[in-house]
Amino acid sequence: MFPIRDHNPSQRVPFVTITLIVINVAVYLWGLSALDTNRALAQFYFDYALLPARLANGENEIALVTSIFLHGGFMHLAGNVLFLWIFGDNMEDEMGHLPFLLFYLASGVGASLAHVVTDPGSVVPMVGASGAIAGVMGGYLLLFPKARVDILLILIVYFRVIPIPAWLMLGLWFGLQLFSGVNVDTSAGGVAYWAHAGGFVIGIVLTLPLWFKLGGPSFWRATDGHPPHPDATYRSSSVPIVRKR
Repeated sequence: MFPIRDHNPSQRVPFVTITLIVINVAVYLWGLSALDTNRALAQFYFDYALLPARLANGENEIALVTSIFLHGGFMHLAGNVLFLWIFGDNMEDEMGHLPFLLFYLASGVGASLAHVVTDPGSVVPMVGASGAIAGVMGGYLLLFPKARVDILLILIVYFRVIPIPAWLMLGLWFGLQLFSGVNVDTSAGGVAYWAHAGGFVIGIVLTLPLWFKLGGPSFWRATDGHPPHPDATYRSSSVPIVRKR
């Protein structure tokens, strides 16, 4: 189940969201060409990725920020860019450009700290924008719980794009992070589930002042949880059936 777009058009150009995407892609492409040996890659990760054990010893605090812009592979990058593009433009629309940038960075730093708290002795480097984007998703859930999100549903040989409310898609995603954080051993590497869950909660908390400014519960009553503007419309999407002659 993969989100591919929402029906919540932004009202202005999301300059910060686009810039963040460009930076993440540029850093990844630079790494492919510049970090051409294992030693160079290891040193780069030691300097700029988040190593909980180093941070717990009071070292390399800058990695709380730099690690947000590093990725471990193309699919890691592509997934984060997709989620940021779907949900980031609307959060930037509501917050404004500079406040959204600060919100994004604060969510990323908070997510990294959540990961460190759960495993302070880890020497496995953590990289990725997932924690910051989880914060964006948490804020989106608070502001637009009933916004429609199109997901690509894949059931073995069945493919279909279907719209579901944001609360269902984001709620399932958050629940999966909590479940995996409790049940999956990531001490040797893997997905930083607690960073995702922590970023999501931090995103909700940091969005609360904006939600109250918009009216809080009265904002929900006025919009019924939907975006406060007309939905975007798309042509019906499905996988064509090819029949034998």
